[in-house]
Amino acid sequence: MNTPDRDDSLPDQLSAWLDDELTPAQRAEIDAWLHEHPEDTARVRLWAADRDALRARLAPVAEEPVPPRLEHLVLNHTPARQWLTATRLAAGFAVFALGAVLGAATAWRMLGDDDGPEGASAGWDRRVMGAHAVYAPEVRHPVEVSVVGATAEDSRAQEEHLSRWLTKRVDRPVKLFDLRAQGFELIGGRLLPESNGPCAQLMYQRIGQSAATRVTVYLRKPDGTTPAAFKYERQGDLGMFYWVEGTTGYAIVGSLPREQLLALAEAIYKQVG
Repeated sequence: MNTPDRDDSLPDQLSAWLDDELTPAQRAEIDAWLHEHPEDTARVRLWAADRDALRARLAPVAEEPVPPRLEHLVLNHTPARQWLTATRLAAGFAVFALGAVLGAATAWRMLGDDDGPEGASAGWDRRVMGAHAVYAPEVRHPVEVSVVGATAEDSRAQEEHLSRWLTKRVDRPVKLFDLRAQGFELIGGRLLPESNGPCAQLMYQRIGQSAATRVTVYLRKPDGTTPAAFKYERQGDLGMFYWVEGTTGYAIVGSLPREQLLALAEAIYKQVG
């Protein structure tokens, strides 16, 4: 296998790595690549989150028994036209069942890389929630750059470094919002890959409490379908508000009641303004 940086097969190789389809030598090569390329590491983690979400969503369908009529058609060697119908039905059920065992790259395309601007926007919504689901529960490495220092001076220095680094990589001002009045403190941030350019993820935690109370804030270059006014979405336990202010798209995600998440979004909005 060629080294990932010398051919066009990197996405396929990363997908095969995630699905455990590589030889030991190939896997060691990708391990080394990911160690040196944190953006690709973040991409693979998001693929894994989307894969797991698909499995959870489609597992009940995959476990459903084959309808008796379809089973009868298949087992009794139906004529050509009926067989074609049965085959199409079987293919339809197979598509649903496949969700339980989808490879990472396919899952990523289904969830996030829909054609057209509307699909792209919806894909970003899901990836933002997927990123929160991947990183918010982390105990040892929830962020790339932590702002939790031994002293107040250390924390301020780390905050300045985080803001400068993300601003440079995202190519738009990244402000670290003060949410202490709402009961949350910044613990750090990271860079995430995005089709529209890199995305900044800031992570906040309820003051004095555990990782279960974390929320994440995102800043990115918006696409044409991102609403200027607040828009709310919910998937399972996760809620999200997102909007556009100026040339930057914002989002906040967390397992909070809608009213509490809205209060945090409004606090961010006021600080942006």
